[in-house]
Amino acid sequence: MELFSPPHLAVLGATAALAVGLAAAARRDPSAPWVTRASRALAAVLVANEVAFHALLLARGDFSARADLPLHLTDAATIAAAVALWRPAPLAFELTWFWGMTATVQALLTPDLTRGPEHYRFWWFVIAHAGVVVAAALLAWGRGLTPRPGAVPRVFAWSAAVAGAAAAGSVATGGNYMFLRGPPARPSLLDHLGPWPWYLVSAAALALALFWLLDLPFRRRRRDAGAAP
Repeated sequence: MELFSPPHLAVLGATAALAVGLAAAARRDPSAPWVTRASRALAAVLVANEVAFHALLLARGDFSARADLPLHLTDAATIAAAVALWRPAPLAFELTWFWGMTATVQALLTPDLTRGPEHYRFWWFVIAHAGVVVAAALLAWGRGLTPRPGAVPRVFAWSAAVAGAAAAGSVATGGNYMFLRGPPARPSLLDHLGPWPWYLVSAAALALALFWLLDLPFRRRRRDAGAAP
């Protein structure tokens, strides 16, 4: 998928429209039964997409341990989103919100994807990434969930743990999970964060700063609820 090609722009537009529209509709009455049903339906779609994708890879002999193990941050974000959508849990929501609105949005804006709509990898990518972004918007603005005090360092620690698992998997398989061993072949934000391995430090610092910014809108909610910021 070429950067900002018609298919790419269509994906971005559809994701934004669905995220804003669903969150706005749910915000009118977060306790409405349809909100719970819609949340669980989205959770089921995310899980089914992951299972079907890996099953198809195995069935077609396309599975590669170097690239297709569930060691990408997207895989972790998908699991967190599915859990939070099915039965809202504080940690699952926090991971969905901060990962979805940083790494997942960045992946949608600059997809490392060589296939177009004619290939199943395209649809797996779109459903997984767009689904997490929609889930984050629905949970935070539609259902009114709020990150707890200390969410930023907590999610950063979980991010480091996922990166550690990705690093171990990359060394064991010769892969490049989370682009820890080199930048993606296609243009991305990492191109502007310095050469490898220094961009790993820059990316970590940028992630921490973005997490802090994403937490700012919720500070008033926590104050109103009587919790420390």
